[in-house]
Amino acid sequence: MRILMVSSEAVPFSKSGGLADVASSLSIALATLGNDVRLVIPGYGLTDDTSFVEMPYRLEVSLGTEVETVRFKQLQYQQVTVYLVDHQWFSKRKGIYGDTSFTPYPDNLIRYTLFSKAALALCKELAWIPEILHCHDWTVGFVPALAQQDPAQTFKQTKSVFTIHNLAYQGDFPRMDLLLADMDIDSRFFSGKGIHKRANMLKNGLETAHVLTTVSPTYAKEIQGELQGCGLETLLLSHADNLYGILNGIDTEEWNPTTDGLLDLHFTAEDLTNKGKLKRIMQKRFGLPVEDATPVVSMISRIADQKGFVELCQGSPCALEQILTDLPVQVLIIGTGDKAIEEKLTTLAELHDNLSVNLIFSNEAAHLVEAGSDFFLMPSRYEPCGLNQMYSLRYGTIPIARRTGGLADSIVDIDEEEGTGILFEQMSGNAIFTAVQRAVSLYHEDIKQISTIRKRGMAVDFSWINSAEDYMKVYETIHKG
Repeated sequence: MRILMVSSEAVPFSKSGGLADVASSLSIALATLGNDVRLVIPGYGLTDDTSFVEMPYRLEVSLGTEVETVRFKQLQYQQVTVYLVDHQWFSKRKGIYGDTSFTPYPDNLIRYTLFSKAALALCKELAWIPEILHCHDWTVGFVPALAQQDPAQTFKQTKSVFTIHNLAYQGDFPRMDLLLADMDIDSRFFSGKGIHKRANMLKNGLETAHVLTTVSPTYAKEIQGELQGCGLETLLLSHADNLYGILNGIDTEEWNPTTDGLLDLHFTAEDLTNKGKLKRIMQKRFGLPVEDATPVVSMISRIADQKGFVELCQGSPCALEQILTDLPVQVLIIGTGDKAIEEKLTTLAELHDNLSVNLIFSNEAAHLVEAGSDFFLMPSRYEPCGLNQMYSLRYGTIPIARRTGGLADSIVDIDEEEGTGILFEQMSGNAIFTAVQRAVSLYHEDIKQISTIRKRGMAVDFSWINSAEDYMKVYETIHKG
């Protein structure tokens, strides 16, 4: 099957979040199943394009009264053909969506409309017309509509799939921006009413794609309700029969405790000796007392409201303070984000020698922490899929998480048969404290049970092939239809 993946980011070429991992890993897994998979992404200023080959095409893209010339570069990455869209709106800027995560570019609607049109124009130039057009998140929300509006009806037989990675990010802009997009506009392009009416790129993708998917079964249900529907719950509920939740996978070669190239020591489920040694290395590196008998609860996260940091840090004493003072535990936090929360965490670290706060982003540190920790805390308000809980399970690090989205789909509570982690329901500081208390008590009272839970989690298969096979079922269903 001919499959075109259209994404605003993909590892190892560009990344701001989990979307980049999905775009690459899913493409590779689908190619492994025998499909002709091609991936198109923008070529940003931060993209290392030295291995790419310039393609002999200069295609013109219309935007309002203007015409922009776009070039392309190509690379065979594993079994996937990757195309870079080369234009100064991407290559001459510092970031992906903005110079920083807090300062998005005001012309993002036009930038990604250009990218979307260029992706389809390249297919026509190559005379390679996909059977499946798989669009990822708000930046490419216009792609299904653009394919349907093609005057030559080139994509008449193509079926479009639109994947929601995080419904909270919708790509809404002043509605006048659509005048520059040079498209046939109708009500599906807008959200809101009256003076609050806005152009909404994600909504248009939901309305015009042939089928919708999101990144876990539970999240697919949650977004059909008011609490997590982000204003689009009625629309999503109307598409309930055409909305599939497919749990993301992980790169099981990169995240493998027996071969991890970023670790000095390795371990297996049968022999966890080196996990204990890595714990000591981790404690020493991040300034925690080196104590085998004290469990380490870690967080690697964007420091933001969504990730539960408000509930963790609000109040006096806050839940984190209670954990640090009332429980025989060490807490290790790695991440960046909200400056006020960063300051609160830094202040607490100065007062508690059993707390290490590291305002960094480091893949190498993430691997060490996943390997060396006893527990991994994810008190998310919502979590479309989540990857760290899967990494944790693979490394014998027991997750403590709120029962939401992909966390609910990938973790079985230890009170249930074949339990692999600790889940809690309520979104509150007290619930977080109680869950951590439960974990620490188990560690001190039944280390044999801890070992059993670790080994059980390490046996769970989160490989991308499983997810790719589920996507193939969706593709085949709509293609036959």
